[in-house]
Amino acid sequence: MPGIGPVTSRTSSILATDNLLRSLQQTQLDLLTAQNQIASGRIAAAPSDAPGKVSSILFLQQKLQARDQWMLNLEQNLSSLNSVDAALGSATDILLEAESIALSQIGVGSDQQTRQVQADIVQAQIAALISIGNQQFNDLSLFGGNNGPGAGGRVFDEFLGGIRYTGTGQDLLSDVGTLLPQPINSNGLDAFGAMSSRVRSAVDLDRQVSPRTRLVHVNGARGSGVVKGSVTLTVDATQATVDLGTIDTLGDVVTRINDAITSLNPEAGALVLTGEGFALSAAEGTTITISDIGAGQTAADLGMDLSVTASSVAGLEVNPGLTQTTLLADLGVAVDFSSGIQIVQGEQTKVADFSNAITIQDLINAVDSLQLGVRLQINETDTGLDLISEVSGLALSVGENGGTTAQDLGLLTLGFDTELSSFRFGLGVEPVEGADDVQFTMTNGITFGVDVSGLVTVGDLVAAMYSAAGAVDLTAGVDFVIGVVSIGNGLVFTDNTTGAGTFIIEDATLSQVATQLGIAGNAGTSNTITSANTSQVKVDGVFSHLMDLRNSLAANDELGITIAGGKVDRSVDRVVQARASVGIEAAQIQQQRERSADLEISEKTMLSKLQDTDLTEVITRFSQLQTQLAASLQVGSQNLRLSLLDFLR
Repeated sequence: MPGIGPVTSRTSSILATDNLLRSLQQTQLDLLTAQNQIASGRIAAAPSDAPGKVSSILFLQQKLQARDQWMLNLEQNLSSLNSVDAALGSATDILLEAESIALSQIGVGSDQQTRQVQADIVQAQIAALISIGNQQFNDLSLFGGNNGPGAGGRVFDEFLGGIRYTGTGQDLLSDVGTLLPQPINSNGLDAFGAMSSRVRSAVDLDRQVSPRTRLVHVNGARGSGVVKGSVTLTVDATQATVDLGTIDTLGDVVTRINDAITSLNPEAGALVLTGEGFALSAAEGTTITISDIGAGQTAADLGMDLSVTASSVAGLEVNPGLTQTTLLADLGVAVDFSSGIQIVQGEQTKVADFSNAITIQDLINAVDSLQLGVRLQINETDTGLDLISEVSGLALSVGENGGTTAQDLGLLTLGFDTELSSFRFGLGVEPVEGADDVQFTMTNGITFGVDVSGLVTVGDLVAAMYSAAGAVDLTAGVDFVIGVVSIGNGLVFTDNTTGAGTFIIEDATLSQVATQLGIAGNAGTSNTITSANTSQVKVDGVFSHLMDLRNSLAANDELGITIAGGKVDRSVDRVVQARASVGIEAAQIQQQRERSADLEISEKTMLSKLQDTDLTEVITRFSQLQTQLAASLQVGSQNLRLSLLDFLR
C-alpha cells in the first residue's frame, strides 16, 4: 500500500515521486542544453531551440555564404580587369608608335623605300595587336565579350585578307551582390571597334499581328510593352471582369474577351485581330465597352480601350516587334525575296538566296552560310534588319541580284536613299561652294553642270541632275536617264540624244566630286556610263586604321598616309577611353570589396548576437543547475524514506 506523505502537503508518495522525477528530468535537460551550448558555442542546436530567431539566423547564414562567393568573384573580376587594363596599355603604346610613323612619313623627309620599310613595321604592329586581342585570363577571353573565345581560344583572326572578330559587343558579367552584375572583361567593339560597320536599314518591315504573336514581343500601343492584368467588359448594362494576367499571346486575348462577351450575350459582337491590332464590333442595338480597371493599363497597352455601338471600331496599333521566328508572310510591306541580295566583302562576291526562306531566322541563316564574316540581325528597335561586318580592313557593299530585295529590306548600300556623306568610307564628297561640281557632255554636244553643295542623298543628287538637264532643254527620263544597276551596286547614266559627240561625265573645274562619287567616265562608243561602287562601308576600328596606314605606306600614297594617320589618332582615343572605362570598373570593384568586407563584419556580428553563447551566463547557469540537481536529489532521498513513524513524529 502506498505511503502517505507529510501532513503539511497531504500528497501521496506516488505524486511526490512523480514531481521529483519531472524536476530531475527538467534539470538534467537544462544541464544538457547548457553543456551543449558551452561545447558548441551556439545558443541553439536545432531550429526548435530558438524558433523566434530561426528565420533571421538562416537568412544571415545564407547571406554570409553568398558573400563568400561574391568576394571570390570580386577578386577574380579585379584580376581579370587588371589584365585587360595592362593589355589596353600595350595596345595604346603600339598605336602611338603607329601614329608617330604616319607623321614621320609625311613630307619631303621620306621616300618610297623608307615607307615600304615602315609598312612592314606597321604589319608587325597589327600582328602584335591581334595577339593582345586574343589574350586570356584563367581561360577567359579578355576581349571576347560574353561569347567567349572561338576555335583555338581566339576571337581575332586573319580572314579573307582582313581581321575577323568572332566575339560580341557585350561584356561578360558576374554576380557580386550588387543591384547590377559586374563586368568581368571587355569586348572587341568597345576596345578596338571591331564590329562598328553596319548597313543600317531605314525600312520598317511592319510586322502584322497574328493569334500566335506573343505579348513579350509587342511594344504596345504606348510604346512601353504590355502590362498584363484584368480589364472590365461591359455589354449594354452588364459588366464582367476579364482576367488577362496569365495570357501569353494576342490570340489568348481574343479568346478570353470573346468568351466573356458570349457569356453575357452570345449575339452581342466580337473582338478580332486586324493587321495592326484589335477591332471591336457590336451588333445592332448593342453597346460593348472594354476599359481598364482603376489605375490598370492593360487595355490601353493593347490598344483596345474601346467602346462601340452597333458598328465596328479599330483599336490602336500594338506594334509587334520582329523576332527570329517571325514569318515573312506576316510582314506588312512587300519584299522581293525571290531574287536575293549580292554581298561583296573585300574581293569576295556572293549571293544570299532568300527564295526558300520562311522566317527571319532563315534570312539570317542564308547570310551566315556565305561565310563572308557578315551578320544579318534584327535592329535595336525590332523593326528592321541590319547587316554587320565582323571583318576589319575589308570593304563591304550590298547590291541587288536582278530584283529589288536589297532595296525592299533597306540594305542597298548605293541607292537613292544613300547619303552622300557615306561615300569613300565616310569621308563623303567635297563640293566647291558657289560653283558646279560635275560636268556632263552629251552626244548631241549639249553640256551642263551640277552644283552638289547642300545635297544630302543620292536621290537629291539625281533630282539636281535632272533639273540641270531640263534647264538645257533635255527631257529628264527620256533624253537623259539615271537608274541603278540590276545586279550589284552602281548608278547607270544613259544618254539617249544623238550626235557625233561622246557622252562624258567629269569633274568640273576645281572640283573632284565626280571622281569621289565614282561617276566620272567616258562612254566611248556606248551611250551609258556605270558608276564605280564608291558607297562601300568598312569597319571603323583599330585594325582597319592600321591596315589603311600599312597599305598607304606600301603604295607611297602621302594623302592616304595623312588620312590613315588621323584615323589612327582616333583609334588611340578609342583605346584610351576603353581603358578608362575598365579603370572605373576596377575602382568600383575595389570599393565594393571594402563595402562587402564591412557588411560581412556587420552580418557576422548580428549572427553572433543571435546564435552565439554568452559563456559567462551559461557557465553560471550550468553551475546553478548542478546545485539545483544536487539539492533535488537530497530532498528527494529524504522524502522517499518517509514511514509511518516519520509521519507520526
